[in-house]
Amino acid sequence: MSSDSIESSDQGARTDRGIGDDDLAEGAVPDDIDQTDDAVLGSGPHLTGGRLILVGTPIGNLGDASPRMRQAIETADVIAAEDTRRFLSLAQRLQLSHTKRVISVFDHNEGHRAPELVEIIAAGETVVLLSDAGMPAVSDPGYRVVKACAEAGQLITSTPGPSAVLTALAVSGLPSDRFSFEGFLPRKSGQRKTLLTELKAEKRTMVFFESPHRIADAMDDFAEVIGIDRPMAISRELTKTYEETLRGTVGSLRDQAVDGLRGELTLVLAGATEVESAPEDHLGEVSALVDSGVRAKDAAGQVAKKFGLSKRDVYEAWLHRE
Repeated sequence: MSSDSIESSDQGARTDRGIGDDDLAEGAVPDDIDQTDDAVLGSGPHLTGGRLILVGTPIGNLGDASPRMRQAIETADVIAAEDTRRFLSLAQRLQLSHTKRVISVFDHNEGHRAPELVEIIAAGETVVLLSDAGMPAVSDPGYRVVKACAEAGQLITSTPGPSAVLTALAVSGLPSDRFSFEGFLPRKSGQRKTLLTELKAEKRTMVFFESPHRIADAMDDFAEVIGIDRPMAISRELTKTYEETLRGTVGSLRDQAVDGLRGELTLVLAGATEVESAPEDHLGEVSALVDSGVRAKDAAGQVAKKFGLSKRDVYEAWLHRE
């Protein structure tokens, strides 16, 4: 999901307008907080008529189900769920009344479901879109539906909910003022190494998803490409009973992952620090591009541009490599 990276605003100077100690006198409520019951539940007059509501669902702890999430589900005309069976199980556990219609929207059918949902919304009905856990459209189905609704001029809103990306970032202890979300790591080692090579010089903190049965191999690739000294954190089972966040370096966490780690895993990798690099430091990347079919001069140009080096110097270093 590298092309769909998410970047936050600068933590200090450009944070979203929030509530701080200087904003509130005792007992006061800021003017930009709507105090009406309709606003709290998300059913105010500005949301009448057909609309798409993206609903964030718990990522592990049912206590994170918000009143707005419950209200949106119970009043929707149509529920578009990644897995209908999991949704019905969630509704049962939360004691939510069933909606009129529940349909599936997952990776392989989202393309043809999107126009159908646009028509439903155009007819004046409310569609709630949700994934198995967390926010839909963030490394989960939903993007194509949102895009189709946006292009059709339909109203799109959200009841924000839990996010493994933001939760892991917040508890990692790594810089969170600027970050990118890279989604699930590629399954194959060669593809993982290619991605990590592209991200090696990224200065923002990076967040990844990985499965328990691939974590040991993935950490070997991190160590080989990124190096063992880069700060890193791995969170597992976020919000659940056995939640744990491991903090250290790529090398130390690789050692802990040798026998595998159980549970849903979110990896947070510190960004690269400002260091001077020489053309010789990047010859492996040039060779990888050449091996993939890129002309040597073009490969040298790509690497030089990426690291702020001279194309001629990189090309000469590659020609005279040992």
